[in-house]
Amino acid sequence: MNSLLTGWHPRLVALAAAAQGTDGAHDTNHLHRVWRNASLLLDDYPEADALVVLAGCYLHDLVNLPKNDPERHLASRKAALLASRQLAALDFPPNQLAAVAHAIESHSFSAGIRPETIEAKIVQDADRLDALGAVGLARLFYTAGRMDSALAHPDDPMALQRDLNDKAYALDHIDTKLATLPGKMQTAAGRRLAEARMQELIAFRDNFIAEWAASPSSP
Repeated sequence: MNSLLTGWHPRLVALAAAAQGTDGAHDTNHLHRVWRNASLLLDDYPEADALVVLAGCYLHDLVNLPKNDPERHLASRKAALLASRQLAALDFPPNQLAAVAHAIESHSFSAGIRPETIEAKIVQDADRLDALGAVGLARLFYTAGRMDSALAHPDDPMALQRDLNDKAYALDHIDTKLATLPGKMQTAAGRRLAEARMQELIAFRDNFIAEWAASPSSP
């Protein structure tokens, strides 16, 4: 990191840590991973403002509501407003505040806000990459457990004779949401990484289903 990023990094981490709740899928390590993902994407987009991306990565979950909260879709907007106030109090460059706010507001899947800048696109892709691959799989089942979801449908884990329902069955989340992420990546670099990580999830899903149905239902 250059000196500007190095100077802001600990301050941004401190802001994020102060707001951290009990959700282990959205802890400080998640933020570090999102920034690492973004750093990989920045290599392909040197024109992007790295400070805006850094702030967006560390402050995008400043307000984090549970997935089943009726105001979940408003969390990123609330996080953007709070981040703007806190950054202004720390004398963050004023001409970059709006860009950070947009990156935070548009990162959310549930908010449905289209990222308009390369910085916002990188932050969104970086966050979604953490939902894929091995860590993404662990986060999936961790979150499902917090929401009291079952691992999978007892008789039809592949959803051949039923509608997918990821609120009831954790495994369904791979097909209802995660499988859509590679095609929704905003950057070509993000898409390449997402497609590779998605293959890990598909392999896991297939192995899980094979084991799930391996035991006979009767002696």
